[in-house]
Amino acid sequence: MGDSRGELEKIAVAAVFHDLGIWTNHTFDYIAPSVALAREYLAARGMAEWIPEIDAMIVDHHKVTSSRPNPRSLVESFRRADWIDVTYGMRRFGLPRRFIAATAATWPDAGFHRRLVELTIDRWWKHPLNPLPMVKW
Repeated sequence: MGDSRGELEKIAVAAVFHDLGIWTNHTFDYIAPSVALAREYLAARGMAEWIPEIDAMIVDHHKVTSSRPNPRSLVESFRRADWIDVTYGMRRFGLPRRFIAATAATWPDAGFHRRLVELTIDRWWKHPLNPLPMVKW
């Protein structure tokens, strides 16, 4: 890790785009569309050198096991943060429950998690052999 402003900007880009394909492509198999949107955004802004790391952050954000990126990369931290969010803190990676609860209380999800459950159930009925295509080991 290095420049904290640059790291924060990378996290912001990954955070904006990592699930966006759900909504723009109307699919629960959204990793590839999300990556494409992030690449387009970065290329248009002359930030193509960020593409490999942002790609990895998006591709691995639902990886069940640890990512093995460059130790200076933000990929594993982003993966852990997303797992904490999507599981409502059931996966905590050592963070105190009170901290996670306080964070959730400060920034409520506005129905996002409920919508994810609805999409998961719908996907399960339509694709029982591949209900969660975004999850990888």
